[in-house]
Amino acid sequence: MTGNLTTLHSYHRKRVTEADRKPFGRMVGLGTMLSGLGVIICGAFQFAFLQTGKTYLTTVGAALMIVCIVVGLTLSFWAMIKYNKGIF
Repeated sequence: MTGNLTTLHSYHRKRVTEADRKPFGRMVGLGTMLSGLGVIICGAFQFAFLQTGKTYLTTVGAALMIVCIVVGLTLSFWAMIKYNKGIF
């Protein structure tokens, strides 16, 4: 999120200009955070299911996880295509 791209593979950052480092890092970081948030949300709904026994909670948790992961990956790939001119 701060513009430090060293945690990304070199092929993800080889054509990113110095001016685009911060927005690129923020978009990829936001996508990664959304994906992780989806997993945490699913775990919370699974815990609620174990406590209450209501089966619809697992479906809601899984659906929210899928949405968060898809949106997160879309943001990350969009940033790679926009700022790196491709995924590789």
